[in-house]
Amino acid sequence: MDILTVSAAVDVETEVRKSRFLCLLVPVGDEPAARAVIAARRREHHAARHHCSAFIAGPVQRSSDDGEPAGTAGAPMLEVLRGRQLTDVVAVVTRYFGGVLLGTGGLIRAYGGAVSAAVDAATVVRRRAMHTVTVTTDHVWAGRLENDLRSSPYTVDGVDYGADVRIEVFVAPEDIHVFTAWLAEHAPAATMSVGEMSFRAI
Repeated sequence: MDILTVSAAVDVETEVRKSRFLCLLVPVGDEPAARAVIAARRREHHAARHHCSAFIAGPVQRSSDDGEPAGTAGAPMLEVLRGRQLTDVVAVVTRYFGGVLLGTGGLIRAYGGAVSAAVDAATVVRRRAMHTVTVTTDHVWAGRLENDLRSSPYTVDGVDYGADVRIEVFVAPEDIHVFTAWLAEHAPAATMSVGEMSFRAI
């Protein structure tokens, strides 16, 4: 399974009829991390009246109008994230009121536009769910196996030379059986254990 997210935080300002909209877009791993970003932004721009937000973290999707008329800020922000097929990301739009009322339609366009501008400025990356597989072998096989792995389609994350040699390899869930057969062919004496799954850039 692949997901799209942003590689790093971006902070973009737009202006609509003298109101300033500052959109912070940050990659996050879960809901607590997203809420921490929102809280930090609120502290940073404590003079602003509105800090509207939207985030998608795994299966969790949340948005907040933070005092703006219902449905004019958080919902259009969340819709932009969905429309761009992003996940594991939080958007916070801080508004400094410029004295001109924007109306319902104007607010929807302004908040959605602020997030769109931030996504346009960000680097979007594709990540794939991968298992960390630990391959254990003896020192006789280790050098050749490591070389074979590094020239294979699989990604070596690290090698630990102890009493035995442990090689950590990233393997997609759908490729576990193929990798098991590959390992049996290249290093019959090696053993493997399948660890936790996480998302890795590809």
